[in-house]
Amino acid sequence: MRDITPADDNFHFATMGDRWWMTETSWFAFCVPERKIGGWFYTMIRPNIGTVAGGAWLWDDSAHLPWEARYHRNLTALRIPENADLNDITFPTGTSVRTLEPLTSYAVSYRDEDRYSADLRFDAVMPPRPLRKPGSAFGDLTHFDQFGRVSGEIVLQGETIAVDCLAIRDRSWGPRPEHRPRKSAYVTGIASAENAFLFVTGSGEHSNDLVYGFQIKDGVIGDLVTGERRIERDPATGFVSRIELSGIDEHGRALLAQGRRLSGITLIRHSFIDHNGLIEWSINGKTGHGEDQDMWPLHDWADYRRGGADIGAKDIAP
Repeated sequence: MRDITPADDNFHFATMGDRWWMTETSWFAFCVPERKIGGWFYTMIRPNIGTVAGGAWLWDDSAHLPWEARYHRNLTALRIPENADLNDITFPTGTSVRTLEPLTSYAVSYRDEDRYSADLRFDAVMPPRPLRKPGSAFGDLTHFDQFGRVSGEIVLQGETIAVDCLAIRDRSWGPRPEHRPRKSAYVTGIASAENAFLFVTGSGEHSNDLVYGFQIKDGVIGDLVTGERRIERDPATGFVSRIELSGIDEHGRALLAQGRRLSGITLIRHSFIDHNGLIEWSINGKTGHGEDQDMWPLHDWADYRRGGADIGAKDIAP
């Protein structure tokens, strides 16, 4: 673990080495909870291969399949722009990112003809938090997370929708091979700048125990040292419908978060599947929103849905 500096707003191509799977990512999330809308802008850059992948996703409770969602565009092998600078760049996927204040404020926009456009601003409500514990789904990547306020508007097929929410972004750089199926959950929630959490479960097994995370409680941040994710799944779909998180942080303070799924989208990401749910939370008694990324190796999910797998879930008691 190392400190994150303003230099990390830019790419790390010169220091990433020449391994084929070296990858850099940029992700911004947002939501419009009253309409059960969630959204992503995600970009994956592989400098040694010379490609850019990613795009934009927008969903509500009308559909979860990406090809039926409100908007889905996931491109796979476009060319990296010449003299690429992540502080001010327009990717060939349609996403643009511009640093307004280092490690703090960013303009994020998107254009896809008259189908979907976005003009948003991310303003951090906390410093970037680097990955502080090994064993998570991020493996050997350098990774950080950061909560912030997202404001602006999106235009979906001619309809303008205002955005004013609290959400998260993350960045990573390092090896990210496609043949790395892992079972894990990446769970986020934020009620205010003073009350939020990140909760990541163990990878490589069907575990719902904490492996990494932190909470902000009454404005004070602390690493989570123990925790458990208990879930209830919809028997018709297998998706997580309710969640309870409990944990203790380094200051001895409890985390208790109870969530229900408002909507979601299913994404196939190389050799694993990500059932991403927009969640309404009660976080230590305060209402907020966030996401539950329920990630499975593809073959494990297929076995589970055919009734042949014991997923080891710690279910919410009825």
